[in-house]
Amino acid sequence: MIEQAEPGFAERVRRLFDAGRHKTIATLRADGAPRISGIECEFIDGDLRFGSMIGARKGADLKRDPRFALHGPTFHPEEGKERDWPGEAKIAGRATLVATDQTEDQPAGETFVADITEVVITGLNDEATRLVVEWWTPERGLQRLERE
Repeated sequence: MIEQAEPGFAERVRRLFDAGRHKTIATLRADGAPRISGIECEFIDGDLRFGSMIGARKGADLKRDPRFALHGPTFHPEEGKERDWPGEAKIAGRATLVATDQTEDQPAGETFVADITEVVITGLNDEATRLVVEWWTPERGLQRLERE
């Protein structure tokens, strides 16, 4: 949906997510407390997909309550090179279990597909003097805010 509504923004998000292999996902425990886990994800045919090993807590969390927040890899701006910092991206939504599988070289796993409800890029303006937050939701479209 975001790729059709805001293709340029979606491509920037994808580049930020693809800049590093390891991401962080937040799920909700049975008691409602947040859980943070490391995760890998990928974009396949327009879908955001990620997995969980069978029996892992994050998979159990997502099957019980599909809400999640996913933070892309983070890189700090280098001093003196702040203008070169690409920023960071975050995605929130609901996960749907679409497959359970096992291969010879991988343990049994579950694959989830994201129904994306919010996407955020945080970066700096061209002069690297202000924080820029851009976010998209299906209901409100793309928005932008600058802060000192």
